[in-house]
Amino acid sequence: MKTKILTFVCLIGLAFSSCSDFLTELPVTSVPKENFYKTEADFEQANVGIYEMLRSIYGVGAANYGAWMMGEMRSDNTTFLYNLGNRGYSDREYVALFIDDANGGAVGTKYNNTYYMIQRANQVIEFIENANISEAAYNNYKGQALFLRALGYFDLVQYFGGVSLVTVAPTSYGQTMIPRSSADEVYAQIIADATDAAKILPSVDQQGKGYASKGSAYTLLGNVYIVLKKWAEAESALKQVTGYTLLDDYAAIYDPNNKNHSESIFEIQYWENQAAGQRSDFAYNFLPILTNPGVIEGFPDGNTNSYAGWNIPTPEMIAAYEEGDKRKEASIGFFTGDPNYNYVDFPYIKKYVHGASLAEHCNDNWPVYRYAEVLLFLAEALNEQGKPEEALNYLNQVHAHPRTGLQPLTTTNQNELRELILQERRVELAFENKRWLDLVRSGKAIEVMNEFGKKLKANPQKYYYPANVFPPAESFTVTTERLLFPIPQREIRLNPELMVQNPGY
Repeated sequence: MKTKILTFVCLIGLAFSSCSDFLTELPVTSVPKENFYKTEADFEQANVGIYEMLRSIYGVGAANYGAWMMGEMRSDNTTFLYNLGNRGYSDREYVALFIDDANGGAVGTKYNNTYYMIQRANQVIEFIENANISEAAYNNYKGQALFLRALGYFDLVQYFGGVSLVTVAPTSYGQTMIPRSSADEVYAQIIADATDAAKILPSVDQQGKGYASKGSAYTLLGNVYIVLKKWAEAESALKQVTGYTLLDDYAAIYDPNNKNHSESIFEIQYWENQAAGQRSDFAYNFLPILTNPGVIEGFPDGNTNSYAGWNIPTPEMIAAYEEGDKRKEASIGFFTGDPNYNYVDFPYIKKYVHGASLAEHCNDNWPVYRYAEVLLFLAEALNEQGKPEEALNYLNQVHAHPRTGLQPLTTTNQNELRELILQERRVELAFENKRWLDLVRSGKAIEVMNEFGKKLKANPQKYYYPANVFPPAESFTVTTERLLFPIPQREIRLNPELMVQNPGY
């Protein structure tokens, strides 16, 4: 993805407010919207600005509030290393413990940054209609903006339920003060946007690397239908995803030297270059707390990561891999050492640990959609339609691919296949922000997480707590209300039209 990001005049929150009341000259590094949105180059830059927000959503900075916090740490896949020496990040723990509230940083970061992205997409979708550009450019840039708006709203509705549905580019503060729409209304908009995007976006072989393509839109559309349990519609959309192949080496999926490969349908673009300001650093967050991260191969010496210890694989996740599954070694590492902590085979996510040329400047991208997930979605959609033989074929394309080292599965029992597909998703897509949403949509979240909480509270040291330190008594009281996160309280204070908070907060 290109690194030139356009800075719009007074683009604060959701609106272009009337800045002329207090500015007599425009900054020479900015462009007023009246003079912008004219050429193909303008729309290219504006679209890069939409993508730029994805890095903020998926994670940037030390101990960040990345999407992994709500997508993985909320689940039984990962937890955190209780940091006895630095309690300044405890609100991140609350998400994993189910004691978070409407003032937490995780919900505010996801909610606000997603709306920033949606608003940037709205600008492109609106202004491109009057632009004098080629049909190919119009289709490509509008299609990308529609896809990203749909992706943003899909994230919001899954985590927060019905939200304010803004599909225009507001020109006043008052235009952003709208009530929550129902979840059904939000889903209808997502389907409309993803469908339109799929019609006009170029295929993956005709699209620039790192940008959304026709396959990205159809995958998103299929995912939406899977969540809504519209199995036939999901099958139809997902069978439109063509031009992709599974890599022979599972570890190569995450190799920074192999970005946007043949299996990648959509991934978040990061770049380690110090001057660009687009680095990823979640590897530092996911490592154990270390006196010197340089003890991990590929990382420079110094710069203690005292804020780390997040998204640590649980014993349950480690045990989820079958004997001989080669994906385990590529996904989870184990560290022994550091005299201050005396780690012995301490687990950490290895998928995103590839070193850094400069401290906290990593080059790892984050996968959003891969072709393996399309195959598993198809297995699920077919199984739920009573086509277990076809479902098994798609499941085994992932499970028994040579890169896993596993033998084909043989059952055609619908109930057994349903569990096997969910299990395969857990292992194949581990640490890619899928597990919590899978537990919710499968109806297993309450049972699984309450049981997980009982085990953690019975033996905290097994789950990386220091001796004589215990989780709060009120943690892991998982009820229906906790299947959604709260609307950030700040947003309710700013927008009186929101008013209604999610139950339980």
